[in-house]
Amino acid sequence: MLETIWFLLWGLLWAIYFMLDGFDLGLGTLMPFLGKNEKERQLMHSSVAPFWDGNEVWLITAGGVTFAAFPGAYAVLFSAFYTPLMIILFALIIRAVSIEFRNKREDRPWRSLWDIATAMGSFLPALLFGVAFANIFKGIPIDADGVFHGTILTLLNPYGIAGGLFFLFLFLVHGTLWLAIKSEGELQKRAIETAKRLWVILVIFAVIFLISTAFFTTLYSNYVNHPFLFVVPFIAVCALFLTRYFMNTNFCWPAWLLSSLVIMCSTLFGVIGLYPNLLPSSINPAYSITISNSSSSPLTLKIMLVVAIIFVPVVIIYQSWVYKIFSGKIKEGDLEHEETY
Repeated sequence: MLETIWFLLWGLLWAIYFMLDGFDLGLGTLMPFLGKNEKERQLMHSSVAPFWDGNEVWLITAGGVTFAAFPGAYAVLFSAFYTPLMIILFALIIRAVSIEFRNKREDRPWRSLWDIATAMGSFLPALLFGVAFANIFKGIPIDADGVFHGTILTLLNPYGIAGGLFFLFLFLVHGTLWLAIKSEGELQKRAIETAKRLWVILVIFAVIFLISTAFFTTLYSNYVNHPFLFVVPFIAVCALFLTRYFMNTNFCWPAWLLSSLVIMCSTLFGVIGLYPNLLPSSINPAYSITISNSSSSPLTLKIMLVVAIIFVPVVIIYQSWVYKIFSGKIKEGDLEHEETY
């Protein structure tokens, strides 16, 4: 029972991370392209700067839960995905440095350099997180000892790439909607129009990913055995089309919240399909890393559950307060203040 609770919490934490950090990864990827002048790029920068580090708390939490609740899975995961995870780590470090260093000088080459760094530091995690999770859904070549038989090229298979592009466009749409919320005038109009164009591509990749999932994975088995679970992908599909409806009516907050729901349900769709596996083996299902053979002791899981019940709400309350404080639109006049990011 405790293993199942922590498996669901593990999936939920990843879903929350993708929902929150997804918008600044998506917007960061588009920063050199969507902003037509320095003021617009500065506004884009300021729209994510107060939030990105708080959003990454959920990445640390999800990684910490993997380590503490399922150490066996953590060991195999960081062995099999060592190269892509290191690329993600260095990309996130570069993004963090670029956000903090961009405004240290005012000359154009300096800021352009850090805008490109922000774009690359956002693009690579957005793509590679999708590639990594798609490969987990598909199954990775691990033997009975948890040894990975492959290279990074093994992970760049058609289904992995489809998952990476699906995640990338989820985040791009999410990011442009956030910019529409935070901006006004011409930039807001451009953000909404860009979101509409990206939404069409997202729908295409969503269809490709869902169909490919039926051929490359066994995720649908749990759904066939328990049909009520189909409510999760159904909500995702409904939210995706409602997102477009609110884009068309220029209601940006509802569109962004529905985009958040799409990301949450898309992640949970895969997690629910995995259960009880954490890392399925493509060599032999018997070699799979499951919640049973990789979890910590019952005492550890109990202590962790008490800690989570106490501190996770504190984090949620604090982060909600931050979002409330910085919920207003950023105007051109705000960019003149020194305390503006």
